[in-house]
Amino acid sequence: MSRDASPLPFAGELFLALAAEGRLMVDAVRADEAIAELEDTLAQVRSRLRVVRIWRQVPAPSLGELPDELVQAVVDAVFVDQLAPGQLEQAARELPKYIRALRRARID
Repeated sequence: MSRDASPLPFAGELFLALAAEGRLMVDAVRADEAIAELEDTLAQVRSRLRVVRIWRQVPAPSLGELPDELVQAVVDAVFVDQLAPGQLEQAARELPKYIRALRRARID
């Protein structure tokens, strides 16, 4: 598998197309719940991306110099980035497509 290949590909464009064609329809309650969960996930992804970007800019990063309340956030973000390089960036690009598709597919 290449570095760019995603083990679980995103389908944001597909969901947008299905919603635009009226082939994706979601009950308002379920759509609202899914949108809220996706927005929470997107916020977490963006937060981890910020942490990773800051960590990369530090000349000689050391967890020992961080306040205890930040250590776990840095470890989590850097670990995810190392485990699945590029996936945080891809998720940050794709999740908004799912949110837009669900808003469009929402039926009252």
